[in-house]
Amino acid sequence: MSDRAGLFLFSIFMVIASLAATGWLLASGQAASVDGLFLICTCLLVALCFALYLMFMINRAKDSLKPAPAPKAAAKPAAKAATSSQPVETS
Repeated sequence: MSDRAGLFLFSIFMVIASLAATGWLLASGQAASVDGLFLICTCLLVALCFALYLMFMINRAKDSLKPAPAPKAAAKPAAKAATSSQPVETS
């Protein structure tokens, strides 16, 4: 398994586990205390961080699947001004 696949699966696990812990705290009534509220905030913050990581990982994978843009025609060299203040070197 590649590193990206492992990080992807771990991130999904962390989001699910954090949301499950939040649900458990709400269902068991522990969210009524200050400690429970801080634990819920921590669980939701962890879920948000890993969800953002998943979103950026998926967007990067989508971008890598897009075809490369076609190369543009070579740019024409800019014409030199007839009146220049700098001397022209000849060899």
